[in-house]
Amino acid sequence: MSDETRPSRTAAVIPAAGRGVRLGPGAPKALRALNGTPMLIHAVRAMAASRSVSLVVVVAPPDEASAAEVKTLLADHALPERTDFVVVAGGETRQESVKLGLDALPPGIDVVLVHDAARPLVPVDTVDGVIEAVREGAPAVVPALPLADTVKQVEARTDGGPELVVATPERARLRAVQTPQGFDRATLVRAHETVTDNVTDDASMVEQLGEPVVVVPGHEEAFKVTRPLDLVLAEAVLARRRANDGF
Repeated sequence: MSDETRPSRTAAVIPAAGRGVRLGPGAPKALRALNGTPMLIHAVRAMAASRSVSLVVVVAPPDEASAAEVKTLLADHALPERTDFVVVAGGETRQESVKLGLDALPPGIDVVLVHDAARPLVPVDTVDGVIEAVREGAPAVVPALPLADTVKQVEARTDGGPELVVATPERARLRAVQTPQGFDRATLVRAHETVTDNVTDDASMVEQLGEPVVVVPGHEEAFKVTRPLDLVLAEAVLARRRANDGF
């Protein structure tokens, strides 16, 4: 089968090494319970819900004990049999962890998703939309939502005093970016080999290569769980899903 006719395969990399200090004391953020199940498991299931995703790589904290704990966690929860799962130890930064996840991918993977473990409720339609856009030729794709609030650019201060507003960006041109972000594998690998700046997302690395990044519609339920109120909102979403869909 030629490269032109063989079906492209998709893998998802989930960095899950963050401590999540804004959630308060306790287990690492990805292992916090949501409706009795760790957020990481919800995030893994969200990726595996797409029939296009054949492999999920979970990047655990860098110590061996944490990686073993994550492996046990995956083994203890029901996950789709059609999807393979791999756990690797991560690095000291998110960027290092994603790179280690990329290094663990086998040959034959053409599309790579990078997904936050702290976004446990992303709908499968959003995942599929990102994958489809990459398969249609975009080197990098991000799901995003228009902003509801006016945004101010400020002059940051470190002394705790009032910050001075220096500009009001045009809201219509701004988007709140979510995950999973999708990439042509070769482009993402090149970005991690080339860009050394500490960035907040992988799409920013592709931007620095001069490659285009395409936006597709995100979803309100793909919000990031970072604070205690987010946990409450996530529990409410799950309760609504159970009532409506038997989820």
